[in-house]
Amino acid sequence: MDLSRLRNIISRYCAGEENWVDSRTVYIGHKEPPPGAEAYIPQRYPDNRIVSSKYTSWNFIPKNLFEQFRRIANFYFLVIFLVQLIIDTPTSPVTSGLPLFFVITVTAIKQGYEDWLRHRADCSINECPVDVVQRGKVARTQSQELRVGDIVVVREDETFPCDLILLSSSRQDGTCYVTTTSLDGESSHKTYYAIPDTMAFRTEREVDSLHATIECEQPQPDLYKFVGRIHIYKDKDEPVARPLGAENLLLRGATLKNTQHIYAVAIYTGMETKMALNYQSKSQKRSAVEKSMNAFLIVYLCILISKAVINTVLKYAWQWSPDRDEPWYNHRTENERQRHVVIRAFTDFLAFTVLFNYIIPVSMYVTVEMQKFLGSYFITWDEEMFDEELGEGAQVNTSDLNEELGQVEYVFTDKTGTLTENNMEFIECCVDGNVYIPHAICNGQILSAASSIDMIDSSPGGYRREHEDLFFRALCLCHTVQVKEEETVDGIKRGIHQGRPTSFYISSSPDEVALVEGMKRLGYTYLRLKDNYMEILNKDDEIERFELLHVLNFDSVRRRMSVIVRASSGEYLLFCKGADSAIFPLVVSGKLEQVKARVEQNAVEGLRTLCVAYKKLSEVEYREACRHLTEAKLALQDREQRLAEAYDVIERDFVLLGATAVEDRLQEKAADTIESLHKAGIKVWVLTGDKMETAAATCYASKLFRRSTQILELTKKRTEEQSLHDVLFELNRTVLRQRSISGLSVDCLDFGLIIDGATLSAVLKPKQEVAGHGNYREIFLEICRNCSAVLCCRMAPLQKAQIVKLIKASKEHPITLAVGDGANDVSMILEAHVGIGIMGKEGRQAARNSDYAIPKFKHLKKMLLVHGHYYYIRIAELVQYFFYKNVCFIFPQFLYQFFCGFSQQPLYDTAYLTLYNISFTSLPILLYSLVEQHVTVETLKREPSLYRDIAKNSLLRWPVFLYWTCLGVFDAVIFFFGAYFLFDNTTFTSNGQMFGNWTFGTLVFTVLVFTVTLKLALDTRHWTWINHFVIWGSLLFYVIFSLLWGGIIWPFLNYQRMYYVFMQMLSSGPAWLSIILLITVSLLPDVIKKVLCRAMCPTATERAQDHDVLARDVAAAQLAPGQSYKGASTARSSPLQFAGVETLSLRRTDPLPRKLLAHLAEGGRAELRSCMLRLSGAGIAYYAPGPETSV
Repeated sequence: MDLSRLRNIISRYCAGEENWVDSRTVYIGHKEPPPGAEAYIPQRYPDNRIVSSKYTSWNFIPKNLFEQFRRIANFYFLVIFLVQLIIDTPTSPVTSGLPLFFVITVTAIKQGYEDWLRHRADCSINECPVDVVQRGKVARTQSQELRVGDIVVVREDETFPCDLILLSSSRQDGTCYVTTTSLDGESSHKTYYAIPDTMAFRTEREVDSLHATIECEQPQPDLYKFVGRIHIYKDKDEPVARPLGAENLLLRGATLKNTQHIYAVAIYTGMETKMALNYQSKSQKRSAVEKSMNAFLIVYLCILISKAVINTVLKYAWQWSPDRDEPWYNHRTENERQRHVVIRAFTDFLAFTVLFNYIIPVSMYVTVEMQKFLGSYFITWDEEMFDEELGEGAQVNTSDLNEELGQVEYVFTDKTGTLTENNMEFIECCVDGNVYIPHAICNGQILSAASSIDMIDSSPGGYRREHEDLFFRALCLCHTVQVKEEETVDGIKRGIHQGRPTSFYISSSPDEVALVEGMKRLGYTYLRLKDNYMEILNKDDEIERFELLHVLNFDSVRRRMSVIVRASSGEYLLFCKGADSAIFPLVVSGKLEQVKARVEQNAVEGLRTLCVAYKKLSEVEYREACRHLTEAKLALQDREQRLAEAYDVIERDFVLLGATAVEDRLQEKAADTIESLHKAGIKVWVLTGDKMETAAATCYASKLFRRSTQILELTKKRTEEQSLHDVLFELNRTVLRQRSISGLSVDCLDFGLIIDGATLSAVLKPKQEVAGHGNYREIFLEICRNCSAVLCCRMAPLQKAQIVKLIKASKEHPITLAVGDGANDVSMILEAHVGIGIMGKEGRQAARNSDYAIPKFKHLKKMLLVHGHYYYIRIAELVQYFFYKNVCFIFPQFLYQFFCGFSQQPLYDTAYLTLYNISFTSLPILLYSLVEQHVTVETLKREPSLYRDIAKNSLLRWPVFLYWTCLGVFDAVIFFFGAYFLFDNTTFTSNGQMFGNWTFGTLVFTVLVFTVTLKLALDTRHWTWINHFVIWGSLLFYVIFSLLWGGIIWPFLNYQRMYYVFMQMLSSGPAWLSIILLITVSLLPDVIKKVLCRAMCPTATERAQDHDVLARDVAAAQLAPGQSYKGASTARSSPLQFAGVETLSLRRTDPLPRKLLAHLAEGGRAELRSCMLRLSGAGIAYYAPGPETSV
């Protein structure tokens, strides 16, 4: 046995994990097999704990520190701090150590708190009570204590605690009904079956007496696949073996419905459950802005090292002369003379590095962390993103990715519960071309549910009447709907209402429920399935009974289902419903053209359509059908294929009855949201586990696909007809040919791609490269790039994550966002750059594991187009501004070394060095990055295309970065040399004293603080009282601090080199003039550049800003009724004056007036809606009609 286990281990690691498949043996109730049976080999399996957190109590500190010091900036400041501790440097170690400690601590607390919330959520799941059968009795335990082999009791509306094999049910037929909303997003009821040999067990004692073992495959992530068998030991006979399949497996996270209780055995537990295997491992997500910051940091590190090297080399060149190396006033000690020159040079290099290290301030990272943390509250405070029905608003689970919301290029969304409400509604039916609509208007009255059947021609004995009856009976019989005749509402059971049965329908397909409910509204009510007889209540209140003989189940290949029933008259009938493409080819009679025309019209409207047909079977035909079905069902090999062949033999020669139309109601404003995302340049993909027909109908309804969209199919059905290689190359040729013919860009091509899970697995499977064309993956990506929208159906949860990962890893490296509402969406939510969970009906797994949670899909529009836009603009300005102001800060220090013999003498006082980034200049940029609005919220919502202006990290590209850096260098040169040349060899004070080095440094620092603060003020467009308070308050604080710092003798200081320096500088009139002059010269180039760029080549955002300003000005103007205002025509422009308040200059060649008035008509003041602008060659006239004018 040891050798076999060793062989298994060797084969496992040699063959590769993905190719290694083994089996496990589960002993039900932990009972050993009887003597003489197979050997008892106890196996160790994990417990039932679920872990979604990233840290534990023992690894939090080392793991978190490791992740934080992976940031180049944090590691850099750690090195600087250590250097300050080791050698004698111009500045204190406290200046680097305390800010670094603050950043590390704040970040650790924030991330620790977020992980603690995950721990708490895990505990609430792991500590849920579970009933287990032990020694013939039910014992209660916690979910985390479950073990493989335990027999579990699950009651109605409870969630399965682990993966289970169904043993028995409270239902007589051994079935149970389950909803899998948290797994595949479908809220419909699915039927699962108990093992025939154990389905009769009713009590705990009977279940505990079971002596059996289960042999099955090792845990696999595929939700729809399971292979196993059970060996049941009875007395001393040979064990009975029964096959186990996916229909016997109850998955963790699913919920028991319409069944009082079940008994089941735990087969997979904890992190080995299929749901857990579909979870993506958590990883640290980093935004594109943070990556840009790290890249800029590397550049500035190179600048820092270059400065240090240049100063070190020049210092020793300066000290080459002995009188400069050791002047009479600064003799060296004996130890300094004996130190090697290389060691001294290296020490000086480190000292210069510390002196210039403020070019990369740690305060920038503190400010960024604070901006992200505080800025995230704007999402939670947004009242427009609050849902009254749920009573909740948007939530932020991590604030590290706020700015990433403004960079999204791909949105991957789930369908059921995300785009749709998962609420099917019957719209109409068509019988032989005649349309019937429940609650339709007839003779000016709305027909009730009972009287709506009057629309049907009830003339006796007619051909039309016969087909109508058959059509409605077909829809009442051809389904797998179950009836729940009793439901508790507010503690009161209801089942009969006014003497008529009130039924509650459940089914694996919401379409079937909608159809049966639609028939009920039209007068035909499905009552129940009892003793294999289906009962319906017809429009005459008569109960009809049909014996259910066979059900030919629906499958995605046939795209239809059928039932064979026997009427009370003994007549055999086969009713079939399915997609039009699956029914029409099998029809031999009926009004095909009329029905087909109605089906096409409903499809254009985005409704889900089904066709209904029937045929009568003779006794001989029925027996032949029974023989085919029985042989296929008993086959052990190729059962599915033989069943499909039998179905094809039976389902033929139909008489067409009609068609139905059902609407899967979209969520409110879902179509508008998708349309806005398209206008913003964002590609939307739908990833769903639903059927292709259902998903495609939703895509049309949500405007993901338009009627003009050319659909490309890459499905299993097509790859069975052609090879995958041929299909891929044919689709690729199609899109490339169309692009070359049209000459349009890729984004303008109106192609839509549909792919299913099976084909995707084949595409992603590693294969040899196709000669000259790369592998299938690259061809697939090329097709997707040329498609405006993509639909992926029949996706397993892990396949959704693979799709997201595939797009992330493509050569463009786009920013991806995934949005979903169920646990089946968690993997793609974790894989995407940004994950958003919908707080819907399918639990909170997606919301808990996401970066952000929103109540409805419609809130995604404001989340991206408004909040994301603002976040990115603000933090991009913050990052560039910080680097700019620190270049301004440190470059004069570098220049000063040329005038102080490279002696590492600081230009600024220690207090100024410490407080520059902490107090003097940090609050204005922090506030700017929180409240700045370069355009209004209404403009961003109205013009989604403005999102394109900031796409692909446009504000943090290298040209923009170089501009800010050069601007900082220019300003620094103006500060230093302006002060140097203006005050060279000149006395300023009344007592004839000259400026000293500290006065000179203070003058440069004063110009610096005022310039960088006023630069931010010039960039600010959205002014509030708090902006004024912080900007002007920061400048006032600097002045007051300098007066106090230099005007008082502080007892805790050993020396006070700044005493009276600031007052002495302010006592000089030329100093005041110089400060004003240098500030003006520094700010002027940037202002001129912006004015010229705005006038010559304005961006879409700048045009929107001008539009907002003009609209505001016009709205503020008071118009006197009945007056006309005319402006004289000039060659360039025409002035437009409103009520003597102000004059606007409008270019005659500009289309702005028309756009302006269109905007005012939509969102302007009420008084302006009655105004008219008349344009002519002579001038521009603005008329305001009087109050009696009819408009």
